[in-house]
Amino acid sequence: MQGQQTSIPALLRSRKPGFTLPADLYCRSDVFDADMDVFFHRHWIFVGLECDVPEPGDIYSVDFGPTSIVLVRGDDEQVRAFYNVCRHRGARIAPPGRDVVGKLVCPYHQWVYDLSGDLVHARDMGDDFDHACHGLRRVNLRNIGGLLFACLSDDAPSDIADLETTMLPRLAPYDLAHAKVAFEADIIEEGNWKLVIENNRECYHCAANHPELCTSFIALDFGYDPAGLEGAERAQADAHEALYTTRMTEWEAQGFPSRAVEHVAGHVTNFRTQRLMMAGPGESQTPDGRAACSRLLGHMTRKDLGDVHLWTHNSWHHFMGDHALSVIVIPLSPDRTLVRTKWLVHQDAVEGVDYDVENLTAVWKATNVQDAELVGLAQQGVSNYGYQPGPYSRFTEQQLDTFMTWYVDRMQANGY
Repeated sequence: MQGQQTSIPALLRSRKPGFTLPADLYCRSDVFDADMDVFFHRHWIFVGLECDVPEPGDIYSVDFGPTSIVLVRGDDEQVRAFYNVCRHRGARIAPPGRDVVGKLVCPYHQWVYDLSGDLVHARDMGDDFDHACHGLRRVNLRNIGGLLFACLSDDAPSDIADLETTMLPRLAPYDLAHAKVAFEADIIEEGNWKLVIENNRECYHCAANHPELCTSFIALDFGYDPAGLEGAERAQADAHEALYTTRMTEWEAQGFPSRAVEHVAGHVTNFRTQRLMMAGPGESQTPDGRAACSRLLGHMTRKDLGDVHLWTHNSWHHFMGDHALSVIVIPLSPDRTLVRTKWLVHQDAVEGVDYDVENLTAVWKATNVQDAELVGLAQQGVSNYGYQPGPYSRFTEQQLDTFMTWYVDRMQANGY
């Protein structure tokens, strides 16, 4: 006879530091519901880009579980977020994706809202009906250098200010408010959202699985076991560390914040950022390592400033001189995750003249397919009766251990 199911608090307590999670934390539907409650409703989540809604009247709706929000650029040029729910009988107003509207109109009974969310028309509701009390419900929204973060809780964590303070000067030269989405692609990864994040936060697997990405990535940047290097390999590692220290000092002195900032264990809002060098020509994440777009982003005048990485608990980003990559992670079920990738270029860059879409997107299109396969294998493994939590490499997977420690802490802090 099957034994009683282990409670979520007991599962969290059983997680051993330095090891992966117990299988049920990757697989069970009640854990998935708890994850959605804690990490996608009570925490700040990356939801989109300012350039998703570049002009007044542009809207962009995105779903997180049963909750849909709509981003709206108002006539005053401000970007706001609302729950995608009519205040009449709760019908969804806007379908997923982008649209251009003069007003937001509920398709059910045609209640009409202006771009500031105010209810401006509701027929047959009587003279005593107060329109002012029935505007769209606002969602907490922070625009951080063109990256849009939302919190669905009324009690939004205040330490989003630390992300803003850190990232505004790093993002300023790229001027993402005046970028555009050159290409967008969705892929469903057959794995739990935490496995997707784990896979992205390490490059232990890169050399064997990502030949395209390794054209620009430098494996040594993602950790190595010093005891495993001898002779020429050790000399190469030492030379790389010296070059990295020199380059980092130069970048910082030139006004380009670059050093690693980790806002992880012990914090509510989880993020890590660092500017890293790129291999080969060192210009961009393209098949040949050279810039994909001749029109550089924002105020950039250089192609040699590496790649500014930003990781949050539901996104990762790469900012280079010629283009940027922005990825959002949206859990769909315990074993399915939507990974949405957007490639950004300068808003005035012309396709076919300043950039070729295939060249721009080739590396991460290939990488996403490869990662989806790996995450699927990981989900199959954690679902196997023979799975037991395994040890992280303390040299190349320390970020995973830190992330999972944060995950357990946040679950427990929220009553699980």
